[in-house]
Amino acid sequence: MKQLNFTLAQLAETLGAELRGDAQKVIYGLATLQDATEEQLSFLSNPHYRKLLEHTQAGALLLSATDAAEYSGDCLIVDDPYVAYAQLSHHFDRTPKQAAGIHPSAVVAESALIDSTASIGPGVVIDEHAVIGAGASIGAQCFIGARSIVAEGGRLAPRVTLYHDVKIGKRVVIQSGAVIGGEGFGFAKHKGSWHKIAQIGGVTIGDDVEIGANTTIDRGALSDTLIGNDVKLDNQIQIAHNVQIGDHTAIAACVGISGSAKIGRHCMLAGGVGLVGHIDICDNVFITGMTMVTHSITEPGAYSSGTAMQPAADWKKSAVRFRQLDDLAKRVRTLEKNNQK
Repeated sequence: MKQLNFTLAQLAETLGAELRGDAQKVIYGLATLQDATEEQLSFLSNPHYRKLLEHTQAGALLLSATDAAEYSGDCLIVDDPYVAYAQLSHHFDRTPKQAAGIHPSAVVAESALIDSTASIGPGVVIDEHAVIGAGASIGAQCFIGARSIVAEGGRLAPRVTLYHDVKIGKRVVIQSGAVIGGEGFGFAKHKGSWHKIAQIGGVTIGDDVEIGANTTIDRGALSDTLIGNDVKLDNQIQIAHNVQIGDHTAIAACVGISGSAKIGRHCMLAGGVGLVGHIDICDNVFITGMTMVTHSITEPGAYSSGTAMQPAADWKKSAVRFRQLDDLAKRVRTLEKNNQK
């Protein structure tokens, strides 16, 4: 059974942190500043919660040097408490680990290649010529399509669907309900009727990617849809055919990205953002929540659209004024021309 308790000395060694206090104190878990008990470790990374330091019951804290100077209890002093918390969270993770081997109820094509160290759960279906790499874990009732690849260390939670010709890089984590490689939304209109376009590309996903629950990534129409290395995708995101997402980009829940849009490296898209198709977003762009992006972004920085929440009566007045803006602009131009005469 995995060890789930550690002394402060052990945790300090793991982090390379400065330890102040009882080195032999045993920590049994992690918790927030509000909820932590004397057997748990907590952290302070947001200055908004600094006021809680005085009342927290945590056995020890992860703190920056500045905050540690104002705290008298046991603590581990680190450069970035949030990153340190992220590192230690894996020590207390209780997620069950699947044993290597193929469950008797799995259906595996004879031509599929399954590494002996991989784990194939109950009810999994693996199609012709699929490849499952070393240490990969395929959860119950997943489907792996023909010629698809899950590379070394990949982890698919139960009920993930990979269509055919999907390539998943090393150490990729995909949560339940995600569908990778479904058909893109491609139709040609002729004489009032829609004619389906076969989506003959695939999906290629880089290393160290994480994909949230019920997120969908469509296959390419001709070439592959491309997701770079270390991309982090939240739940319920729609990525259309032939989208390209650069390395280290993070995208929050409910974002919708239309076909053939290209997003650069180190970008961040907050919840509910929408992108039209066939536009380019350069590197190092941050787009705030619910923004609708209708044209390419060529300069790094933060971008927003829409209006902030306000009381409904005030919003209705503002909406009326929005409709009057064009007429107002015309009147201003007329006045400017008259003043120039």
